[in-house]
Amino acid sequence: MKKLIFLFLLVSGYVFAQGTVKVDLSNPNATLYTHLYFLQDGSYEPTKAAATIKGLRQADAIEKSIKIKQIIDGRGLNVDFDRIPTDPDFLDTISSSSNILAKPRHFYMPFPHSMPEIYLEKIGTKWYYSKETVGKIDKLHSEIFPWEFKWLKDKFPTLYSETVFGVKWIKLIGFLLLIIASFLLYYVLNPILFFILKKIQNLLIRFKKDVLGSEDKNLRSYELLHGLTKSIVLIIIIRLIKRFLPVLQLVKINNFLFLALEIAETVFWVFLFLNIIKVVLIYYDNFSARTHSKLDDQLSPILRKLFKGLVIIIGVLHIITLFGVNPTTVIAGASIGGIALALAAQDSVKNLIGTVVIFLDKPFHIGDWVEIGEVVGTVEKVGFRSTRVRAIDTSIFQIPNSKVAEAEVNNKGMRIYRRYNTELGIRYDTPPELIEAFVKGIREIIIAHPETRSESYNVEFTGFGDSSLRIMINMFFKQLDWGIEQSSKHKLHIAIVKLAEALGVQFAYPSSTLMIEQFPDKESISVKYNTSSDYIDESIKKVIKDFENMADETDPNASSIPDR
Repeated sequence: MKKLIFLFLLVSGYVFAQGTVKVDLSNPNATLYTHLYFLQDGSYEPTKAAATIKGLRQADAIEKSIKIKQIIDGRGLNVDFDRIPTDPDFLDTISSSSNILAKPRHFYMPFPHSMPEIYLEKIGTKWYYSKETVGKIDKLHSEIFPWEFKWLKDKFPTLYSETVFGVKWIKLIGFLLLIIASFLLYYVLNPILFFILKKIQNLLIRFKKDVLGSEDKNLRSYELLHGLTKSIVLIIIIRLIKRFLPVLQLVKINNFLFLALEIAETVFWVFLFLNIIKVVLIYYDNFSARTHSKLDDQLSPILRKLFKGLVIIIGVLHIITLFGVNPTTVIAGASIGGIALALAAQDSVKNLIGTVVIFLDKPFHIGDWVEIGEVVGTVEKVGFRSTRVRAIDTSIFQIPNSKVAEAEVNNKGMRIYRRYNTELGIRYDTPPELIEAFVKGIREIIIAHPETRSESYNVEFTGFGDSSLRIMINMFFKQLDWGIEQSSKHKLHIAIVKLAEALGVQFAYPSSTLMIEQFPDKESISVKYNTSSDYIDESIKKVIKDFENMADETDPNASSIPDR
């Protein structure tokens, strides 16, 4: 019986010894566990927790260790002991890698992103909270807990001792009051901020009217103003909640609450920047609408998609870091993913670069008649990937922007004038006097034409063809519209035909003619020309007068044929 009792006591003592937690400062993991374990409700021994702080009196060390625990709980910081190193000679290589000159140190930062002021360092063979951390504890504690409400604790001690569902009454009441205050603050700040933004909007519209000459009706949209107002107010409220939430010391749910608040704040920041992008692009749209270039109008939707995509991507990356992922890892992953995506979609990247080149160089505008390689037509749209060109037969060509950027672009829409070049062929037996008169008459027709450049033209007898004498006409039309050009040609051609008829000049046919000078008892078939100078001058004057009358009566804008 004695042996059984001895065996029972031995086993019980062994189990008890196994469950006993001792002060252990041999590595970062052990030091943090010692500090936090001995400040829990079921194992509260602050003197042992104070052993993690070196160089202070015990009372001061206890106070500092309790404040560190309160800071960790108040900020909702999660201590994952599985990730904390257990190596007694742990070296911080991450901070050293960012600075080539820095040597690796024996220190560990448990919360490098949310609370970098708190970290451990190795002194001798043991790990303690660093001197810098201990020196900043009071300041950090006062920032996180601006009010301790000692008077409330002294007056209503039961609120701090009694619990409901495992939560102290004071924390539950404080949490409910914080929610109610947030709702009240929203309904107070929302109309005030909306009023301020509306005043700023009116000032901007008035300034915009002075600069651009008209009011921007889009900026009067209440939806846009309400979107800006709600985003700003909700960000302010979340910041205030994050400021006062640590006071409640909701240890078990603080981590979840802070994570939810950080995510919500990021989402509202995304909405705020999206609304700001809308405002900026509204101003840009109104500015581009008053410029001659229509290519600026096509840039607006591209910028809208680009900036929206960037804002959303940055917001998503930030939310990922809230779950404990290292920002450097996220950025590196995004960069590697971007490179992989670029390699997998080289054509798309080329087209995107081509789009940038098109908008920077502006080789054409929307509505210009262009020749891009073998494609000829009117530019209708420039998108992210391709440029849309409508041909004269109304078919659509989608040309990748990379090819547009590399191709030779003949922009006929950028012409100052439309050049017209043709040759007339008259009979070989036309007398020199009538050739001169015919050339002179065509020149005067060009000068009298209201839609031609009278200071720049050429009408010359240029040579001898197979069956005609060649007269070259080289001139320019002022109107760039294709339909008006055809109407101008029509009037020019009619005037030339009338001039030839009046002078008796005949146009040659591309044929061979067998000439027999004289049949017996028949008259000669040779054309008889009237080369009298008076007759020539009178004929030219009559044709020019008739042409001027015709030009005055004809509307050059009557054509509805599209430009090309």
